[in-house]
Amino acid sequence: MGHRMTETSPAYQTFTDTGKSVESNGIKVGLVCPYNIFLGGGVQEVVAALQRGLTDSGHVAKIITPLPWGNYINTPSDVIFLGTAASLKSPFHTTAQVSVSLKVDEIDDMLEREQFDILHFHEPWVPIMSRQLLSRSASYNVATFHAKLPETIMSRTIERVITPYTKSILRYLTALIAVSEPAADYVRSLSDKHVAIIPNGIDLKRYKMVKPKPTSRKTILYIGRLEKRKGLKYLLKAFGRLADSQKDIRLIIAGDGPDRAKHEEYAKTHHIKGVSFVGYVSEKQKLALLRKADLFCSPAAYGESFGIVLLEAMATGTVIVAGNNSGYASVLTGRGALSLVNPKDIPEFARRLDLLLRDYELRKVWRNWASSYVRQFDYPKVVAQHEAVYKKVLLG
Repeated sequence: MGHRMTETSPAYQTFTDTGKSVESNGIKVGLVCPYNIFLGGGVQEVVAALQRGLTDSGHVAKIITPLPWGNYINTPSDVIFLGTAASLKSPFHTTAQVSVSLKVDEIDDMLEREQFDILHFHEPWVPIMSRQLLSRSASYNVATFHAKLPETIMSRTIERVITPYTKSILRYLTALIAVSEPAADYVRSLSDKHVAIIPNGIDLKRYKMVKPKPTSRKTILYIGRLEKRKGLKYLLKAFGRLADSQKDIRLIIAGDGPDRAKHEEYAKTHHIKGVSFVGYVSEKQKLALLRKADLFCSPAAYGESFGIVLLEAMATGTVIVAGNNSGYASVLTGRGALSLVNPKDIPEFARRLDLLLRDYELRKVWRNWASSYVRQFDYPKVVAQHEAVYKKVLLG
């Protein structure tokens, strides 16, 4: 299936918000995101960044996403709403707004109108959008697998349920991508097709290494969803051990989620001093918090395939302590492995926090490693890797 682009293919035409015609001889790509693109999240950030990067490189890239709740009268010109979204809770204790309803006529009309060279499906095993689009697509179909299934009895049960669905979509896919080796494990168990590893990225121009400054009070920062798999309860316990004897430390918890009230109650009933829950923060606020923090901690015990926020901390020079799940371990390699700890081992967790908070020589070594290592994840480099996959697919 699909149509092949040649050197004599006509230019694609789209229109800016001012109505001015814009022509490009690049590839026309539809980036399929099954989640509410405006709600935020790792997959959404990757899709939005890839759309910008491809556009900057002279291609035509549009995001295909379900219509979220609310009224979106001024739809961005690079976004196509298809079907509707509803809030669902996954078996992995996380929530998201995902596509729940699509009409066949709506799909056919959109595909006929847009004439994409490539449809790039992100997290294609998430029902319902990807399966319905794939079955009607006349484009080349590329898929990126972002998630890592946790290695638990529950996840193995879920895997048995979703495997037939995932197998049914693999036959439609021309090329497979995963954001890390752990994220590739599941699809490799179902297909002999090559899986290209293309990591998530960040825009390094937005970040600046902050020189360490002596402070009277040390700050540990958590940013993320407040849900079970993120392991915040382990951080509260480890921080509590430190706070009992050290009065010059504090813990800032940024983010929201279903477990917020439970974590706040735990901190209160266990008399853990120096903990602040600041709720959801904007991108600007997140950057400000990272620059001021002495240590960033993400204690996720499972369910992580990568960890964009780890890159963001590296780019600002903020030293990290992170859970030793396979996704984080695929990012924190070399000297970065100093950051990895079993979050369930509370005594060791507390010692690692203390070590990387106060050992200035070790912190210097870590920061030097991070400043060099993080450069490979700059968006232009990541986008170029996607372009290479697209061109390989189009050339056959």
